[in-house]
Amino acid sequence: MLSNLINEVKLLKRHFLILKLVRENEPIGILRLSELSRIPQHRVRYSLRILEQKGVIKPSSKGAVSTKRAARALESLPGELRNISKKLNEI
Repeated sequence: MLSNLINEVKLLKRHFLILKLVRENEPIGILRLSELSRIPQHRVRYSLRILEQKGVIKPSSKGAVSTKRAARALESLPGELRNISKKLNEI
């Protein structure tokens, strides 16, 4: 039961790492993201697809770039994590 939660947290961590790297290095391609993050290209590609579906990045001819929603997502992360932590502590 908890292994699913742990896997989801790892995936979320990866998505936010990729988003942070896109914001810091945009436009940026899969190869460079893979090098910087030390995450295999196929996993970077999956994270980019999820981030694009969420509207926080978009593709360009030179690589991924962040959208205005990216800043809001990164800014709200600490508060959301505190709320999740409180709920987990209640268990």
